Amino acid sequence: MAISKVKKAELVKKFGKNEKDTGSAEVQVAILTHSIKELTEHLKANHKDHVARRSLLILVGKRKSLLSYLESKDRDAYVKLIAELGLRK
Repeated sequence: MAISKVKKAELVKKFGKNEKDTGSAEVQVAILTHSIKELTEHLKANHKDHVARRSLLILVGKRKSLLSYLESKDRDAYVKLIAELGLRK
């Protein structure tokens, strides 16, 4: 489930510091969250797709690691990000 260039550019513009800021933790978490939502919808319709389930678990783990890093480095940005993305924590 690849993310489209348009959606990725939109997320970078919204969460990044500038249009080319694809490496910051905030942008990476936003992109991962979008991918996780897409995979979750896919798995609702295709519950036997175990490869997609494993991919989902990998993405969730990456997002968790990035969120932990962001929380330790910049607590305010972390709180703002999870509020905007609607994540539980």
